[in-house]
Amino acid sequence: MPPRPDLGPPPQLGYIASRLDRAAGLRSDAAALQKFNEHPRAGVYVVGGEMVVLKAASPTCDPLFAPAEARALGRGHESVFLGLVDDAPRFGLRLDPQAIEPLKTRDDLKITDLRSIAVQGLVEPEHLPPLAEAKALLGWHARHSHCPDCGAKTDIVQAGWRRDCPACKAEHFPRTDPVVIMLPIAGERCVLGRSPRFAPTMWSCLAGFAEPGESIEEAVRREVLEEVGIAIGRVKYFASQPWPFPSSIMIGCHAEALSDTVVVDREELEDARWFERDELAAMLRREHAGGLTTPPPVAIAHHIIRSYVEDGCNVFC
Repeated sequence: MPPRPDLGPPPQLGYIASRLDRAAGLRSDAAALQKFNEHPRAGVYVVGGEMVVLKAASPTCDPLFAPAEARALGRGHESVFLGLVDDAPRFGLRLDPQAIEPLKTRDDLKITDLRSIAVQGLVEPEHLPPLAEAKALLGWHARHSHCPDCGAKTDIVQAGWRRDCPACKAEHFPRTDPVVIMLPIAGERCVLGRSPRFAPTMWSCLAGFAEPGESIEEAVRREVLEEVGIAIGRVKYFASQPWPFPSSIMIGCHAEALSDTVVVDREELEDARWFERDELAAMLRREHAGGLTTPPPVAIAHHIIRSYVEDGCNVFC
């Protein structure tokens, strides 16, 4: 096997390693929640649609508002209890998207999307996991105000972690959609694909939603075969990542390619091809002769690719 390439210190994967204690046992404790709202160190993350409201500062912005500050920003909808950080309560507040627009003119605020916040390092890394939690949970509320069983408007309970239907008594919980994201590998090369949505130079892992009644391994094999026509043998789990766009869990895997010919599903991908390990190393270092790149370190695809470049087929050990 070629020598292990020097890619420098490993970067941090985005939206993981949360410091929050979710304190799920307190979500139904009205007295405790009232005290949390009045706590002198209570902090609120404010989200409106895809946008996050930050306090403009340098070198990093502050995403936390006192409860009164958050309410003063504009018309709010749901408020959810996210958990505790060193006994300090953390909440998420969903603003009406129309309330976001006038905030963009304020010099003391920065309004931007969560992807940009993560990629550009606009906040301290410790804030990314609770921001992901807040965005995913508040987005679920925005899409699920009515009961899917009978159509009645539902009530928020358990500090935002459940919606109950007063008509048919159904209980509804936030959902997370599982997505397999994988790198098909054959010796010293692997397959990457391109979505039409990608930046012009970027190539990435293949990915797709796991279907009902399907294991992770089955989903990996099906998605790779559908997208690039490659048969898959062994599947090795790598790591997972919450992905709040809108609310998924990315299940990262390395996959053993058993066939050679790439047949691209043009409805899913713009292109796909084999890449040699040394070419991937140049892409990770941003030194590729053709300017090709991998996804940024905030995305799990970057880490799946880097692991293979550093360890080769040992990723299956």
